[in-house]
Amino acid sequence: MNINPIKTEADYEATLERIMALMDAKIDTPEGDELDILGTLVEAYEAKHFAMDKPNPIEAIKFRMEQYGLKDKDLVPYIGRTGRVSEVLNYHRKLTLPMIRKLHKGLKIPTESLVQDYPLQNNA
Repeated sequence: MNINPIKTEADYEATLERIMALMDAKIDTPEGDELDILGTLVEAYEAKHFAMDKPNPIEAIKFRMEQYGLKDKDLVPYIGRTGRVSEVLNYHRKLTLPMIRKLHKGLKIPTESLVQDYPLQNNA
């Protein structure tokens, strides 16, 4: 096993090709170990070169609602009465710390996404 750091786009592409060739490798074999190491290298390279901004909290909530097939009323246990849910989803009210905790625990939305700042819209 000859593993090198990923320094260039060509290294990255070659590593992805090797990963594809190793996809059926069994765990605890030399090929499985190589796959694990290469995966870690690709993750680090992608985090550095293809970093994505975290979604704003409201978009993260809406995405999770779509994934789980939830309606606004299903957020009442996490956000509060239906009027408050509507205010939050329409950018008229910010999430509070208790809401963030409940959304994270109940809907498994990453805390890092929920604590991002976001602008409120005017009621006009």
